[in-house]
Amino acid sequence: MSIPAENPVPTPPEVRPGRPPLRSDAWYAGDDRNAYLHRAWMRRGVPSDAFEGRPQIAIANTASDFTPCNAHLNEVSRSVQQGVYEAGGIPLDLPVVSLGETLVRPTAMLWRNMAAMAMEEMFRANPVDGLVLLGGCDKTIPALLMAAASVDLPAVVLSGGPMLNGTFRGQTLGCGTDVWRLGEEVRAGTLTAERFVRSESSMIRSRGHCNTMGTASSMSVVAEALGMTIPGTAGVPAPDSRLLENAHMTGRLAVDLVREGRSISQVVTKESFHNAIVALAAVGGSTNAIVHMLAIAGRLGIDLDLDDVDRIGAGVPLLVNLQPAGEFLMEDLHRAGGVLAALSQVADLLDPAAITVTGRTLVEAVTDDNPVWDTSVITPRSEPLQADAGIAVLRGNLAPAGAIVKPAAASQHLLTHRGPALVFDSVEDLKARIDDPDLPVTPDSVLVLRGCGPRGYPGMPEVANLPLPKKILDLGVRDMVRICDGRMSGTACGTVVLHVSPEAAAGGTLALVRDGDTIVLDVPNRILQLDVDDEELSSRTPPASLVEHFAAPTRGWERLYVEHVQGADTGADLDFLVGSTGPAVARESH
Repeated sequence: MSIPAENPVPTPPEVRPGRPPLRSDAWYAGDDRNAYLHRAWMRRGVPSDAFEGRPQIAIANTASDFTPCNAHLNEVSRSVQQGVYEAGGIPLDLPVVSLGETLVRPTAMLWRNMAAMAMEEMFRANPVDGLVLLGGCDKTIPALLMAAASVDLPAVVLSGGPMLNGTFRGQTLGCGTDVWRLGEEVRAGTLTAERFVRSESSMIRSRGHCNTMGTASSMSVVAEALGMTIPGTAGVPAPDSRLLENAHMTGRLAVDLVREGRSISQVVTKESFHNAIVALAAVGGSTNAIVHMLAIAGRLGIDLDLDDVDRIGAGVPLLVNLQPAGEFLMEDLHRAGGVLAALSQVADLLDPAAITVTGRTLVEAVTDDNPVWDTSVITPRSEPLQADAGIAVLRGNLAPAGAIVKPAAASQHLLTHRGPALVFDSVEDLKARIDDPDLPVTPDSVLVLRGCGPRGYPGMPEVANLPLPKKILDLGVRDMVRICDGRMSGTACGTVVLHVSPEAAAGGTLALVRDGDTIVLDVPNRILQLDVDDEELSSRTPPASLVEHFAAPTRGWERLYVEHVQGADTGADLDFLVGSTGPAVARESH
């Protein structure tokens, strides 16, 4: 019997005849000094065949203690790694820039493009053959998808999932949505500050992202509708052991994607965005998903615009009864059958050509056996919560490049409205005056907040759902028409017109509105109009009180952002990041 050598001399890997080349071969194949360096520094306990034709799968991991919604993703990554190994690949955990929605100042949206740019460069600079995109909190999945689109490698998304339902005083408590509701009750004097603070631990009950149909949940749904997840993974609660099962299967799939050569541009097409828009309407998803979808499409060179959003979403019924547009939470949606069960009700509205990362079409996945188990959570197509729930795109002299409103979260009686403007020139101005007892406001007033767009703030913060003036709350009123060039949290609700483009800081008409001007909102006819004639508008200039609050950074990322950010109507990406560079390997440095 022969005894193997204790330390066999490894044979330098080569690209064997008949084996499809891997991108990582540019680092590891051959017997020259550079290949030696790359292998030697990465060996550290891995088997000697780790570099011999085994796909190198980077797990782009947004776990961070400063992103509490993603703090559990290291555990999820370990299950992904097991699946990668099982399928014959080599898993490599790659921590990437993470953005905690509730913590990052001035707004996480300011850093989405930076995170995407940093991720893109790391994906391209390293010996990566395929990607598992591991995210959850609002900006992490958009940034991951934007970066992956730019390098166009085989990739698959895995969302970390929503937290479990919270309860407070015997009632279900949804994170985000109920923050706004309870906060207004404190201001109205119907809830004590002590009880409000006591609800904190009840609201955030477990690991995971927001359990309402906010931006995090919406982007998980969008990723699945785009075909970028294993069908059925969106919305699995973070503490559910089935998330780890899905993670294992996602690791396996990532290896298969590399071997089959199926990159993100082969999966995500114009038809995929059609399906994502339908899905977003059917579940009552966040308006933030629109700006993220536009940015992702821009990275892929896909011609997607606001008119597509309005046209495709028109007539799509709201079927999912979740906060903020409804009653239940993400754990209930999963219990009732999940995203696929909801989409099964509108399968005829989906584009049958769009595929998923599995190679099958989304329609095939949706029309498999996906029954609805609770019709109070997922309503029948014949009895929708709303017949037309698509995001409405408004135009007029106040928003020539477009503005959006979410009818599913609005008060129906305010979707057609005419009233006098009450203007705030900055967030600071709003905070200083909103509860002034002498504020000249009535329930018919239209609250206008400006200077909050991508360039003006900078970063387009979630401030569009302005708090109602205390004197209005004291009247028992809980909604008014509000208009802003910023965004609002996907967990928020109300009759809020947002993403007004061009923004005030980019020369938009919003900068010229004065107190008392009549504003006309007509959502059914898609109109947002300032009832001031062109001659009068041409004579106006933006007030100094507005201009002095526009962002004017002198250095760093903020300066780069302000100088190059585009409008919300195209995704608020940086102009030099639009389009895909592809996976080409950079020149050798050694």
